[in-house]
Amino acid sequence: MLIGKSEIRARIPHAGAMCVLDTVLSWDDKRIACTAGSHRAADNPLRRAGRLHAICGVEYAAQAMALHGGLAGGAQTQPRAGYLASLRELVCRVAYLDAIDGDLLVEAERLLAEGSRVIYRFALSGKDGELMSGRAAVVLEKP
Repeated sequence: MLIGKSEIRARIPHAGAMCVLDTVLSWDDKRIACTAGSHRAADNPLRRAGRLHAICGVEYAAQAMALHGGLAGGAQTQPRAGYLASLRELVCRVAYLDAIDGDLLVEAERLLAEGSRVIYRFALSGKDGELMSGRAAVVLEKP
């Protein structure tokens, strides 16, 4: 199930270059897999001193999680806003994402959804393997 940039922008609050995901390759009730090429863009708003530090991969994962919530929520017109509450087991295997050739694969798996709390496991990969992984807790606004 391929979803493009315009539908992604319609489902998450990030506008312009801040929407870092390009496509959704697949998703179901628990998982999402997306691609991103924005890590190579010179105008990426997350760059500092011309570089895109690996920790910025958390934003890529957070957008995948938000998009998953919007897609898994079905016909709901306005998805609930979410706030990153904590990161656990974060491992960065590279220093910079802008040095990665080719697109990134951004994957997230919902481990727990309980009321206004959601926990995801996430990973970013390139053609040579995993670049970053971890778990994130998200707190959703009350409906």
